[in-house]
Amino acid sequence: MKKYIIKYAVMACLSLGLAGTAASCTDYLDKAPESDVTPENAFKDFHNFQGFVEELYACIPDMAKQYWSNSWNWGEDEVIGVDCNYHMGYKVDQGDFWGWQAEHDGWGAGFMDCKTLNLDFTTPNDGFRWNRDLWPASWYGIRKCNMGLANLDLLTDATQEQKNAIAGQLYFFRGWFHFMLIQYFGGLPYIDKVLPPNETFNEPRLSYHECADKAADDFRMAADLLPIDWDKTSISPSTKGNNQLRINKIMALGYLGKNYLWAGSPLMNKVSTGSESYNQEYCRKAAEAFGELLTLVEKKQTQYSLVDFEDYSDLFYTYGKNAQMPGSTEALFRGLVADGWQNSAFGLALQFVPASYKKENNPQLSPTANYVHYYGMANGLPLDDQESKWDKNHPWKGRDPRFYHDIRFDGSPMVSDAKKDSKEVGDLAVASLYTGGNARDDQFGSRTGFLLGKFIPVTANKWDEGWGWSPQLHIYCSYMRLADIYLMYAEAAANATGSSAGKSTNCTLTALAAINTIRKRAGVEGVNDKYTGSIDLFNSEIRRERAVELAYEGHRFTDLRRWLLIDKKPYTEKTAVDFQRVGELAENPQETAVSGYTYRVIVTRNFTEKHYWLPLKLSDVTLYPEFYQNPGW
Repeated sequence: MKKYIIKYAVMACLSLGLAGTAASCTDYLDKAPESDVTPENAFKDFHNFQGFVEELYACIPDMAKQYWSNSWNWGEDEVIGVDCNYHMGYKVDQGDFWGWQAEHDGWGAGFMDCKTLNLDFTTPNDGFRWNRDLWPASWYGIRKCNMGLANLDLLTDATQEQKNAIAGQLYFFRGWFHFMLIQYFGGLPYIDKVLPPNETFNEPRLSYHECADKAADDFRMAADLLPIDWDKTSISPSTKGNNQLRINKIMALGYLGKNYLWAGSPLMNKVSTGSESYNQEYCRKAAEAFGELLTLVEKKQTQYSLVDFEDYSDLFYTYGKNAQMPGSTEALFRGLVADGWQNSAFGLALQFVPASYKKENNPQLSPTANYVHYYGMANGLPLDDQESKWDKNHPWKGRDPRFYHDIRFDGSPMVSDAKKDSKEVGDLAVASLYTGGNARDDQFGSRTGFLLGKFIPVTANKWDEGWGWSPQLHIYCSYMRLADIYLMYAEAAANATGSSAGKSTNCTLTALAAINTIRKRAGVEGVNDKYTGSIDLFNSEIRRERAVELAYEGHRFTDLRRWLLIDKKPYTEKTAVDFQRVGELAENPQETAVSGYTYRVIVTRNFTEKHYWLPLKLSDVTLYPEFYQNPGW
């Protein structure tokens, strides 16, 4: 661990724009042997100090594009084609959580660890893309934050607004790096000072709650110092219009609330207090932070808003927009991108379509049938509710509109209207996902009866060439978006008060109103009354709503862990669905009849209590007794 708490590099670049292009963060000013860069010069004015801060943005991993193909959904939501054994998702299925570490990842395919940290944005498709992983980048970033905070008094040539912006970013990132680590590993040392390189490192592991309290202090400080919108300040006139990725008050409030909600969740409460229930006080604090944020949004005092459902795809990919970064007005927190089009088209986009639709046999990742089952009906009811009107003989009919957006089911279009009747496409114009269909294949097609369409347009195939140069397909998975804030607020407010009518003191929305805001956007009826009278039933709908709205965005693994569900059935099983079409494919595939609709378990994950946390590196836990290994590893 200490090897990553290393010397800092000063970067002088002030353009962190929406597209995340090579104009961002390119000039490193490492001290050369013949130079004389003193701390006074490095930190004396806003331009130099902001240049120092810029490198922290490069420490945010792009979890969906760290390798040619990528696995970042490790819950019961996704399954990888057989014979693909190098991705973290496969290793998690085997119970091998050591796989996050570079020592156990020979392909370097994950976003958690790398052998050599490289934050040089001038090499977007070389070192920078592959080697800015979470574990080393976080420890590096934490040291850099502490060095900046220790030198704030040297910032003399700056306005108070500029000084606040520098300090706010440093406090935010120190909290963020610690938060990102403790959600996977539990309580760790919270490093809030510059550690002298010549002194023995023996900082003890704190409890989860102790770490969360310290992170909360940093996030709160950041929220109080930072503006809502950099473009509406005089902080940096030269970057006006290119500040969409810069840390602001809304991001800080979002992570303040998330940090408190995680601390209040059953797993984190159990390891800190022994209780397996929600911690009401932490949930109350979370609701207050989210409430502060949502009140600003609801009063239209921010640049953020939920996108209309007709523009829903803009949250996950852009197409024909010159590789514009996805997220629109809803994405709150995103990182820098290394060549968004190239690293979306050559690998990532290809993993969502079967081999017959592309020229390469890339690893195939399929939505599990058990997870697709969470997508309920447009009437707001879960499929298993007796009043839902879901019919196994017409399983695609009347579903939540997000099902049709995210999931490709039997008969879904796979090519554009311009190509569907061409001779070369033939019967591949639609996805034949019934048992034995041409899109079903355990290695290079769908293992489950479904394909994921959330991140790609229908033109993503070898005939339309939707991943080609001209349309500039750009896929990005945001760390936090506004819909998530509404859902976390609902969870926090409900579990702080024990009621779906619960709310914070600073927001008019109830927990029920917050979740229904997200459903209304998608055209889904609100939570049925039968699920609002009991906190347990309401929590089941919150969890299902998170599963649907945030599907395949990297949240499910941690959600299952913090809810103490990852080692319990049915969450330990991944299933496929077997069925046959009845008659011809209907003109509207949603109307197609099927028979024999049956779930079949294809993966069983034999998890125990130790699988609630990832194991720490052996080289770290042998440094000193106070930095001990997680239980069971």
